[in-house]
Amino acid sequence: MKHITLILVAFAAIVATANAAALAQDPQFNSDWSVKGKRVVNINSVIRVNQIEAARNLNVGNDEADLHTVEAAELFRKAVSDAIPEAKVTWAFSWLALQDERPNYVALRKKIVEFHRQYGDEITFIPGAYFAPMYNSRAQVNQDIHDALKLIEDMVGDGYRPHGIVAGFLAADNLRYLAEEEGIHVAQGTIWSQYGIDNGDGDGSLCYPYYPSLEHACKAAQGPDDFVDCVNLDGWTCDFLCARRFGFEDGANSRLGVGPIEAYNNLGKENGLKEAMAVTRSHFGENFDRNGFGWVVVCWELSLTGALKPYVTGCLTDWLKQIREEYPDAIVPLMSEFGEAWRKENPNNDALNYKFVQRGTGVDGAHSEPNLELQWFMNQKFRLATLRDWTKDEEPKIIDFTRYDLPAREPEDAKPDAPSRNWSLINRINMKHRRPEDAPIPVSELTDEEKALVKEKAPELF
Repeated sequence: MKHITLILVAFAAIVATANAAALAQDPQFNSDWSVKGKRVVNINSVIRVNQIEAARNLNVGNDEADLHTVEAAELFRKAVSDAIPEAKVTWAFSWLALQDERPNYVALRKKIVEFHRQYGDEITFIPGAYFAPMYNSRAQVNQDIHDALKLIEDMVGDGYRPHGIVAGFLAADNLRYLAEEEGIHVAQGTIWSQYGIDNGDGDGSLCYPYYPSLEHACKAAQGPDDFVDCVNLDGWTCDFLCARRFGFEDGANSRLGVGPIEAYNNLGKENGLKEAMAVTRSHFGENFDRNGFGWVVVCWELSLTGALKPYVTGCLTDWLKQIREEYPDAIVPLMSEFGEAWRKENPNNDALNYKFVQRGTGVDGAHSEPNLELQWFMNQKFRLATLRDWTKDEEPKIIDFTRYDLPAREPEDAKPDAPSRNWSLINRINMKHRRPEDAPIPVSELTDEEKALVKEKAPELF
């Protein structure tokens, strides 16, 4: 048995090496640049058949075939290129979209391959069409990833293989599998602050790149024995003030930020652009100076091109044009190019020390209170947020303190007919305040042990 195990380990290493070699052969892929000093925008799109593909043969939601056309893809791609010609887009196909033989899907697959060759766009997989671990076992998700990657390789040809995947959410073991078995080291595997909205909860992670723990995908790895070599990325940049809420609490939308539904469709063209740019500036302005780089990411499902109000797709062009005007140095690489560039500069989480300050945008309808100031500290050991009314010079209170130095555990495997919705990491204080112990506290009420922990990365709080 020992010899068989050694053989299997050796074989896995050979496969991973071969996969890594295949990745290195893509001449259009470029991660040979420094993240430091860069303002980065990532744009991902999803092509699916059903809203949620709970399993290979079970769907939740509507069939969206009518919304997935070559014309929609061309319109979306033009909206990007008209603003920033050199921009790259990551296209993520669902399991069904990779195989649907209806004419529109056959044509779509060919068109996206053309985009890959013309623009350097990436073609990859989205397991479950967002909520894979909420509906499937870890082993099944891994199998879906493996089989889908082969379908994509065959679809594109020429030895192509994606460098990252889009997932919405992934379990820690799925991220480990990607790195160790598939040789892929970048995943959009967390939706920052998501709780009480859509079909899954996953609050508790960092909102900028990090290596996840083997214990929990939302937890930052604490050391070499707890390390998954797959850069975990957020999928939607959100307004920090809105994101502190639970779902649609107080009439707000906790996912409001740069996304098309929450901004342009719900707030209108003018206010939507104001909100999206206010959130973008928070990352490309003073927080750029704090962190040494700025990153904004948006996922724009292809179905939205036809499902939302007719003007919305044009808002993507307007947003990107305004970014280029205000920040001419901003770049729009692939998500995986950004992740790999970050990975080259960060071999582990030891140096992570993200800091953000945002005041409410005050945009009409956004529920982003202009009198409030939210400050975030995010690093290997914890994430901590304070909130205050800056117009009254109030003392800030802690509204979130998620410790990554404590043990964590993900839910057991889900089943398609028995979903497991909540994959959040919540311990000391959570900003969604669903428990009595989540009541905000002043910094002075932290324990001595907690104060010592926080002082290491956020001495300015004291």
